[in-house]
Amino acid sequence: MDLFSLSWTALRSAVADVPDEDFDRPSGCTGWLVRDLVCHLVIDAQDVLITLVTPAASAPTVDAVTYWRLVGPPTGEDPLDALVPRLAAAYGGPELLRFHLDDVGGAAGRAAVLADPAARVGTRDEVLTAGDYLSAYVLEWTLHHLDLIAHLPSTAGPPAETLAASRAALEAIAGAPFPAAFSDKDALLIGTGRRPATTAERTALGDLAARLPLVLG
Repeated sequence: MDLFSLSWTALRSAVADVPDEDFDRPSGCTGWLVRDLVCHLVIDAQDVLITLVTPAASAPTVDAVTYWRLVGPPTGEDPLDALVPRLAAAYGGPELLRFHLDDVGGAAGRAAVLADPAARVGTRDEVLTAGDYLSAYVLEWTLHHLDLIAHLPSTAGPPAETLAASRAALEAIAGAPFPAAFSDKDALLIGTGRRPATTAERTALGDLAARLPLVLG
């Protein structure tokens, strides 16, 4: 729960510090500008609010690791992926988009603090505890924080604690550790295909290299 708040607060603070002119620069999400990524974060925040007030009575079907599904690389044909750039453009500029993220994102952050970690919630036709759901989102926020700063070197990056937790989560999803020589940031970027591995890195990855990237959905 603390890592959720830490990662989400850091990401929202980083967005708040992005100059208006940088909203039209590319993000680390293929095909999305920074403004598109921020719009996606608004939708994510709405999803958090919806899920935390969607109680479930049945036993959990997934946890913080198995919540994530391995999907193929984006094709541009997913309706939501196609909607996001159009929706972001409709904001007309960074000011309203930034305000909406602060407004809805702040509510999501408060809801997370108030949530009972043991309560069962439903989302994506699955059931899991609120604690596991929020833990899963640490990986989401951290990866998108890296996406935000991909071409904005002066913007603050994710906290070390959330980078480490996200690496551990990705290793659990992969079922294997990344080489100890990899920094947490590099493990996340290479592991999810956000940057290609060098020849030396592929050698260090061994058999795991053939299973990358891990595209999460």
